[in-house]
Amino acid sequence: MATYDDPRILRAIAHPTRNRILGELFAAGPLRAADIARTLAIPANQASFHLRQLAKYGLVEEAPDEARDRRDRVWRLSDPDGISFRTRDVLDQPGGPAAFAVFQRSAVAWGRHLVDRALAPEPGAERRKSVSEWALRLTAEESAALLEEMSGVVERWRRRTQEAQDPGDGRSTYSVYQLIQPYPGPEAETETETDSETDSDEEST
Repeated sequence: MATYDDPRILRAIAHPTRNRILGELFAAGPLRAADIARTLAIPANQASFHLRQLAKYGLVEEAPDEARDRRDRVWRLSDPDGISFRTRDVLDQPGGPAAFAVFQRSAVAWGRHLVDRALAPEPGAERRKSVSEWALRLTAEESAALLEEMSGVVERWRRRTQEAQDPGDGRSTYSVYQLIQPYPGPEAETETETDSETDSDEEST
């Protein structure tokens, strides 16, 4: 997995569409702009633009071995195992705190959107959705081991489904959202309760 500390790259992937494109390439492997456009329901030229921006920062690259001819442009992740960031190193760079703030706002909004969609009722929907939360007593070392084990399970499924891809198999891209951290302290719980009360008041007026 490629690890970055460049704030400009962090800003680039803070864009929701670009982040989703990276997710699709991670899940499916090499794709054409038309494939991405169809999946994301965006114009093909918009998908091509975002792919070029991601390529500008070395996050994606063309895959000529997957193309049908010279005019056929297929894209893949530069590192098939995905990307990660060293937060402390990003924050130490000029412009790092501002870039991280942009990324954080985008990540929080995306996380909330995922939970909202998972909890929204969809009568008659065939696709399975779930939201789960467990509580475990862990040391820092044990939490790292748990993360590694869970990541290993996801990676095995990713490789299995990539190898078994068939246009008619009915597969769609699922979000597997993982968060491992100590429980937030009482201050965070108080802020959440205050937010909830504010939301409730606004809805009732």
